[in-house]
Amino acid sequence: MSRFASIFKAFFWLILMGAAGAVLVASAFYLYLQPALPPVDQLRDVRLQTPLRVYSSDNKLIAEFGEKRRTPVAIEQVPQQQIMAFLAAEDSRFYRHQGVDVRGLSRAALELASTGSIQSGGSTITMQVAKNFFLSRERTFLRKFNEILLALQIEQELDKDTILELYLNKIYLGNRAYGIEAAAQVYYGRSVSDLTLAQMAMIAGLPKAPSAYNPLANPERAQARRDWILGRMRELGSIDQAAYETAIGDPITATYHGPKSAISAPYIAEMARADLLNRVGDAAYTDGYNVYTTVHSELQAAANAALRSGLEAYDRRHGYRGPLDKWDLDKTAEPAELATRLQRLPVIADMVPAVVTQLSEDTATALIASGNKVRISQEDLQWARPYISEDRMGPSPKSPADVLTLGDVIRVRLKDKPVEEIAELENPEVEATTEAPAVEATPEEKADDAPLVAELVQVPEIEGALVSLAAKTGAVQAMVGGYSFYESNFNRVTLARRQPGSAFKPFVYLAALENGETPASIINDAPIVYDDSDLETLWRPQNSSGQFYGPTRLRKALYLSRNLVSIRLLKKTGINNVHDYLAKIGIDTRSLPRDLSLALGSGTLTPLEVATGYAMLANGGYQVEPYLIERIEQGTGSLVYQAPQVRLCDECDQANTTAGKELQAISQAPPNPGLKPVPLEVEVTETEVDAPRVADERSVYIMHSMLQDVVQRGTGRRARALGRSDIAGKTGTTNDQRDAWFAGFNHDLATVAWVGFDQPEPLGRAEYGATAALPVWLEFMRVALEGQPESKMPQPPGIVTVKIDPETGKRAAPGANDAIFEIFREENAPQEVATSTAGGAEDASDDDVSAQELF
Repeated sequence: MSRFASIFKAFFWLILMGAAGAVLVASAFYLYLQPALPPVDQLRDVRLQTPLRVYSSDNKLIAEFGEKRRTPVAIEQVPQQQIMAFLAAEDSRFYRHQGVDVRGLSRAALELASTGSIQSGGSTITMQVAKNFFLSRERTFLRKFNEILLALQIEQELDKDTILELYLNKIYLGNRAYGIEAAAQVYYGRSVSDLTLAQMAMIAGLPKAPSAYNPLANPERAQARRDWILGRMRELGSIDQAAYETAIGDPITATYHGPKSAISAPYIAEMARADLLNRVGDAAYTDGYNVYTTVHSELQAAANAALRSGLEAYDRRHGYRGPLDKWDLDKTAEPAELATRLQRLPVIADMVPAVVTQLSEDTATALIASGNKVRISQEDLQWARPYISEDRMGPSPKSPADVLTLGDVIRVRLKDKPVEEIAELENPEVEATTEAPAVEATPEEKADDAPLVAELVQVPEIEGALVSLAAKTGAVQAMVGGYSFYESNFNRVTLARRQPGSAFKPFVYLAALENGETPASIINDAPIVYDDSDLETLWRPQNSSGQFYGPTRLRKALYLSRNLVSIRLLKKTGINNVHDYLAKIGIDTRSLPRDLSLALGSGTLTPLEVATGYAMLANGGYQVEPYLIERIEQGTGSLVYQAPQVRLCDECDQANTTAGKELQAISQAPPNPGLKPVPLEVEVTETEVDAPRVADERSVYIMHSMLQDVVQRGTGRRARALGRSDIAGKTGTTNDQRDAWFAGFNHDLATVAWVGFDQPEPLGRAEYGATAALPVWLEFMRVALEGQPESKMPQPPGIVTVKIDPETGKRAAPGANDAIFEIFREENAPQEVATSTAGGAEDASDDDVSAQELF
């Protein structure tokens, strides 16, 4: 008995000494490691890396930027079954332990002792939170001890639901998805609250090894992991047998879903991204900023469609330039191989690459990258006359063989099926995966199906731009900087400096009106030669028609776009006077010439600058600054920036407006030319900014009337198709038809369309502002103004209406049959006609014809 007591006593002391040693070792580790541990109270105010998102004014997603896709959700928003799936997979005793699960650690230790390698870490969810937020991913004992100590501290500082919420939002789940909401969107294209039980289990299986158990990369292994988790949920009582059996039977439905933009506005997205990056640096991509732009989704969609339609129409008018490439079908005839080669070619707009595989008398058959056949009828090839030059085309095709040959690599547009079902549309936000999702059939099988109907298309070489501004605020309503952002991200709205041609004339005429001219002023439309020291050569300007029409009223000269009248009007008003006036109304004169060619729009302006000038005309004479960003929020909705409201101001000093102080003091070099940056680092104390009056409202009202005549009676007659009386505007075409413009407005909306080549070259015969640019403007405005009441500038005080003689511009004699009404500023109205002609002939016209060299 005493021997047994001695042995027991020895074992007792050994165990006690072992325990004491363990406590000492643990204490030593704690004392050594604890000072270097980060404070866990940082988790109370943690900022998860969340991408930048750009939205339209009606809250439609435009784009998402950032390395990590994450949408944080509160624990209350997570379905209970999703929580139970993660607990079953990762930590079934989460709500019972204090941060460290002794069973799990013991199991991991036994695995290490028996196999000689670490099989599992025995980590709890709390330990994973500690690792993900504070530690590296290296697998060492020292990191594990740090993880344990941090987990114990976290459990003392935070409640279980908060810890679980941090985990579910932080965990990496493959394919750039961080957190369960991002994973639900990436793999299933829906919110986590809308997932099925099988899909929840699939996502819960990803933390163990996001690449190995990824349903896109390895669906069989992912399904095995999912089914194991479902079995664990049944064992733990989280689901019943019926739910288990239903979920086990569900097929793998995961496919890659890139960030789904509700509207295509890549030029807008890039401007917003660059602006925010300029404000906050790389934090723009990680700190959860949501940028809400002024762009409306419906107007942006209309702008996209209008510009593409107009550029494609121009392109077709000038013929088919031939295939992209020529493939030898004798060497590569298998559909699968052809489809693989086609997949390497980009999709531009909705134009899908294809290769011609068969020709008949009235049909061409081609293969596209998905493996489908497409059929192109002779009717859809009829436009494809061979391109010779901008002014010449070959004969109309009589059969497909006149246009195509076997092996031609072309582009087609599908007519009877959404192209999204066949090939990915151009989209920079879609991330390609290394493993493609499963398809319904092989390319060989698809090639035997009935062909889809398609038309032959080609990517236009011509470019263009469209921008629309809210006239009374300057807010950008829609903007398209080119045919395809993904082919060329050069934003022609803000960066392309081009000659506006006759679209510039209204500003010259407005300057003349404010210097005493009237719509009834007579200017001689006659040939003229200028030998001006400011011009390099002898200058013989002409009207576009090549004809001369004699003395002409200014109103008529503007709506018929008479060049010679505009030149003489500029000379009469004075080049310096006009330059000063242009600067006053907000037009940058640094790129404008100081010679008479200014009257014909020979200076260079961007489409945005032209639109800003027309917004001033549209709103009644107030200078507004164009802006794109309405507000910026961060995190869960805290307001970072709110654009102040614009107030049209008659009395304020132009040089000292709030707009000048608030928006210009932030940066002298905004990243987006023409658009003011937003002040993120400055507290916005003003709720309004002043847009100063820069033009006499009576002169602007008269200009409205004159530009309405451009639409009703002049070069912009095509705009009458809108059936509205509140539309005004001006066409513009430069020398050799290198640039085509239409700038038009009503009292609320100012829109400018430009068409031309990036490297200026002639557009071709009959390609004027009215034929190349006006159709783009018209298609957009048809949508923008649909259902909107007519909006005209109210007539200001000081305007009088007088009957005039249309030939002389003077007040008509009482009872004159050919008299017409004209409007004037009160002080500029023509005098009453004298009742007697005694005293000699009438005074000569103010136009100094004698000073002009006529021939």
